[in-house]
Amino acid sequence: MTKTNLITGFLGSGKTTTILHLLASKPATERWAVLVNEFGEVGIDGALLADSGAVLKEIPGGCMCCVNGLPMQVGLNTLLRQVKPDRLLIEPTGLGHPKQILDMLNAPVYQPWIDLRATLCLLDPRQLLDSRAMQDDNFRDQLAACDIIVANKADREDSASRQALADWLAAHRDNRELVMATRGNIDAALLDLPRSNHRTLPDSPDHAHTHPSTRGLGALSLPEHQRWRRSVNQGQGYHACGWIFDSETVFDTVGLLEWARLAPVGRIKGVLRIPEGLMRINRQGEDFHIETQNVAPPDSRVEAINDQETDWNPLQSALLKLRLG
Repeated sequence: MTKTNLITGFLGSGKTTTILHLLASKPATERWAVLVNEFGEVGIDGALLADSGAVLKEIPGGCMCCVNGLPMQVGLNTLLRQVKPDRLLIEPTGLGHPKQILDMLNAPVYQPWIDLRATLCLLDPRQLLDSRAMQDDNFRDQLAACDIIVANKADREDSASRQALADWLAAHRDNRELVMATRGNIDAALLDLPRSNHRTLPDSPDHAHTHPSTRGLGALSLPEHQRWRRSVNQGQGYHACGWIFDSETVFDTVGLLEWARLAPVGRIKGVLRIPEGLMRINRQGEDFHIETQNVAPPDSRVEAINDQETDWNPLQSALLKLRLG
């Protein structure tokens, strides 16, 4: 049986960074796999996890209501039957409702295959001060469904977020384990804690969502001879636009930093090729983290997410002007 953990958390809470830390602790004798679902269409998290040493399966483009069907089952079945991992980490989109995937993992058909362990929920305590997040059914139910609450970004806390976390825990913790973390650095031993939270969760609320006509795994790559393309997606009041560029495209380093820092959107995430190698960008609001490496990625991809309808053309034009080749 495959030990399986669900790693949830709202947009920008630090799920992918946490998974990277966990994968760094993987025993050398074990094979781990990661099943990733993203709201956007271009597979940023997959690019971030590509060199993690785990077997990766991506399901792009949507909320859990979209993937809790054939694509999700195919991805899960492929990993369980072909890879046979010792451990499987499942990272749903930050706009995903946890009930459907937990129901799937607990279904009788998966009982011989899956040993469901603790569900972790990443929480940036500052989100407790954000009325939009607090009113979001997915945000509330991700926290309600978990066994372990990981209060991430401890280095960013202030007195207001500290008090908001204390107030929320007093009302909702229910003896569940709380872990404080910075940049998702948590003990991998948490993954072996049992799944103990069996509270009844409401079904995912109905909501409108639209996707481009080309969905699925084909959206993760460029057609032959195409230098770049963009994909858009929207749902639950959020809008996303992602761009993929071929392996020959190189971006101006300083210009790219300024583009990501000043983009009038709530979230920017990407892995892009620069003259020095690659740059990883992760911006949530005012939080801006970058990493560079002296290796070239197989392509460049970046995604923007905003909580209001956005004209993506000016952002795209500015990005295209930063290409050096």
